[in-house]
Amino acid sequence: MAESSFDIVSKADRQEVDNALNQAAKELGQCFDFRGTDAAIAWAGEESVTISASTEERCKAAIDVFKEKLIKRGLSLKSFTIGDPAPSGKTYKVTGTLVQGISSENAKKIAKLIRDEGPKAVKSQIQGDQLRVTGKSRDDLQAVIALLKNADLDVALQFTNYR
Repeated sequence: MAESSFDIVSKADRQEVDNALNQAAKELGQCFDFRGTDAAIAWAGEESVTISASTEERCKAAIDVFKEKLIKRGLSLKSFTIGDPAPSGKTYKVTGTLVQGISSENAKKIAKLIRDEGPKAVKSQIQGDQLRVTGKSRDDLQAVIALLKNADLDVALQFTNYR
């Protein structure tokens, strides 16, 4: 009998993030609360987003609007890290970053969790910024997926290449 496997990855869908950013930018431009605050949100590179506003409170409110749009599009907030607004001239700015890939320390935590609490017939292997989980039974693999979905981890996980 052939072994079944799946990959554990942490990648935010770039198109969904772009859609959430565009929706947030539209709301910042049209919403009455943000009139006259020069609130704006835009890409600041391939993986980072810049949010700016005239006051610190409006900047935090703009962050909340963006997070709300990410949630509505089905994206985990664990895949987006953001700092605190800092003054930059007459405005406040903050930069957030999309977290892509699983760090080696998180990969080791996940592999240990699978080894300790998962079915014994399942093996996990770290492959760069993802993990491959293999086992003879698909039921065991589904048990590992359920275990990881219920675990409180610091990273957003997706399960791909299930075969």
